[in-house]
Amino acid sequence: MAEQSGADILVEALCDLGVEVVFGYPGGAVLPIYDAMFRSGRIKHILVRHEQAATHAAEGYARSTGKPGVVLVTSGPGATNAVTGITDALLDSIPMVVITGQVPTGLIGTDAFQEADTVGITRHCTKHNYLVKDPARLGPVIHEAFHIATSGRPGPVVIDIPKDVQVATARYTKPGAIQHKTYRPQVKARPSEIEQVVDMLAAAERPILYTGGGVINAGPAASQLLRELAKVTGAPVTSTLMGLGAFPASSPQFLGMLGMHGTFEANMAMNQADLVVAIGSRFDDRVTGRLDAFSPTSRKVHIDIDRSSVNKNVRVDLAIIADAGHAMEDMIRVWKARQHPRPDTREWWRRIEGWRAVKCLDFPEAGEEIMPQRAIRALFEATHARNPIITTEVGQHQMWAAQHFGFDAPNKWLTSGGLGTMGYGLPAAIGAQLGNPKALVIDIAGEASIQMNIQELATATQYRLPVKIFILNNEYMGMVRQWQELTYESRYAESYSDSLPDFVKLGEAYGWKGIRIEARDALEDGIQAMLDHDGPVIVDCRVAKLANCFPMIPSGAAHTDMILQANEVSGTMDDEAKALV
Repeated sequence: MAEQSGADILVEALCDLGVEVVFGYPGGAVLPIYDAMFRSGRIKHILVRHEQAATHAAEGYARSTGKPGVVLVTSGPGATNAVTGITDALLDSIPMVVITGQVPTGLIGTDAFQEADTVGITRHCTKHNYLVKDPARLGPVIHEAFHIATSGRPGPVVIDIPKDVQVATARYTKPGAIQHKTYRPQVKARPSEIEQVVDMLAAAERPILYTGGGVINAGPAASQLLRELAKVTGAPVTSTLMGLGAFPASSPQFLGMLGMHGTFEANMAMNQADLVVAIGSRFDDRVTGRLDAFSPTSRKVHIDIDRSSVNKNVRVDLAIIADAGHAMEDMIRVWKARQHPRPDTREWWRRIEGWRAVKCLDFPEAGEEIMPQRAIRALFEATHARNPIITTEVGQHQMWAAQHFGFDAPNKWLTSGGLGTMGYGLPAAIGAQLGNPKALVIDIAGEASIQMNIQELATATQYRLPVKIFILNNEYMGMVRQWQELTYESRYAESYSDSLPDFVKLGEAYGWKGIRIEARDALEDGIQAMLDHDGPVIVDCRVAKLANCFPMIPSGAAHTDMILQANEVSGTMDDEAKALV
């Protein structure tokens, strides 16, 4: 084969890997790559308005399609602007390959114009990263990077390419199946471990399946297997924020999300269980609360493909290193082969129904003021038949969406979990819409978070993407204000959102349709007007300014120390709830 430039090798390798969309922003250190893409015409490039938005758009594309997201940015500030999204993808296990330009190899280390030590900067926020100094290495490195990003626990990989390497020539041959020397994730569990967890489930009186984003990452089949596992065992199912949709919210076996803003029934079941089977979840601090009080009477099983996540936060009785889907498939097979009857969990379910009767997600309403929970429920009622993809920013609106918008299928809930990145939702919605052009994609936002990447309104306009933004506008950085109220005696230091733009006019300035909803009786009509418009729409929904997000476990408290909506003033559970503990 004839020699090609490094830039042409990169484009050829991306095409061989099935890449259809790249999110990026050009600059001097990547102009050879942009020229090669332009000449090739085989990859659609999406021009964002900020490199952070490119990474979040790639995350949204990846999370909603199951394909890796690809980002292309220039050196220096281009690469450093992408670091937030790279870290976000690492914590939430999103497969992403970020290609960064670098100054020519002879200038590395000289503080050249737009030089940054990209490999050093991203070493601790990637699964792996590369500095490629030989064009002959580009093809193998690119294929290996995609293998690492998508196998095992997914995550981001960075490839830093000096400009002279993009221009230099070499031969490119498509490599065969990648066999990395050291990175070989274990996807199948040992048979003895599967038999042990099945026996534990069969003997348990108060089991609970604690599921996370790893079930979704294992593919659609894993979500179906989770449904079957819950059916044969009769165990209740709870989910982390990232795992919502892996198990249908409409199922009577689903207890809702657990953790800091989880439901009373999920947190109490976790506290009182005698067996916790964690599948594709990592016992993070937002779930566990106070570690020494976390599920104190239970035996614990942890099924995870990432060996480093096991026994990191919570010591478990049985660790199973495996892909969540493979493990559940084996568990069901062994369960049926041993002809285990469905366990008698009637007494356990009676207790759970008692906790459910507290109705922890109920909220007060008065007059024409729109409660944010009501707005989310109205949005759900109007859209759930269309199976929308929901993205969020970060804050109270994110938690209300997790609590009140029911997800029955995976890959429909896209949010920033581990890093909690404000500004995630709009670019993630753009990425999801590009990956699912016929889907209804809605970003549930707050008036503070949406401004973090609001320039991406232009991106949606340029590519004619019918994204919808639904802003819960309470004129506060709501979660900050809530913590200040509960912890800092209502000293609202810098949490009021002053000098807000007119979101309707701002949307119109970018070519969007703008809608404002100010009263409860206008809520349904306003949402319908949003849905009836076939282009992008931004909705400014004015909600109660001082509403708090409950239930809530204060930082460092136990699951039994929840603050419930009905008793938020005293900051404790009421007598009825205490009696159920």
